[in-house]
Amino acid sequence: MATVELTKDNFDEIIGGNNFVVVDFWATWCGPCQSFGPVFEEISEKYDDIVFAKVNTEQEQELAAHFQVRSIPTLMIFRDQIIIYSQPGALQGSQLEQLIEKARELDMDDVRKQVAEQQEGQQEG
Repeated sequence: MATVELTKDNFDEIIGGNNFVVVDFWATWCGPCQSFGPVFEEISEKYDDIVFAKVNTEQEQELAAHFQVRSIPTLMIFRDQIIIYSQPGALQGSQLEQLIEKARELDMDDVRKQVAEQQEGQQEG
């Protein structure tokens, strides 16, 4: 599957409508982003069941600010609308594939339980 452009207008549709989304926050002036872009595209072709989305941080400053993106490229992985990974830095293709496989192996019932426990703890504190 080719990558899709993620904007504030289609964010809810893309993230809410898919179980597994890998997001690349990037900018045209960013050298590492330009190097990582083709890797991201190449890996996106290998996974038909995952949505690969790109956020141009220059055009989508609201999204970048909302997710507190301070360095680019930043890669985020959403599973079941939960952010399970968020790190700045370009990856090699093999590293990205390993990350995707680890994300795929996560027990999302366990993740949801952990999120609920964290939220309870924050409300009590």
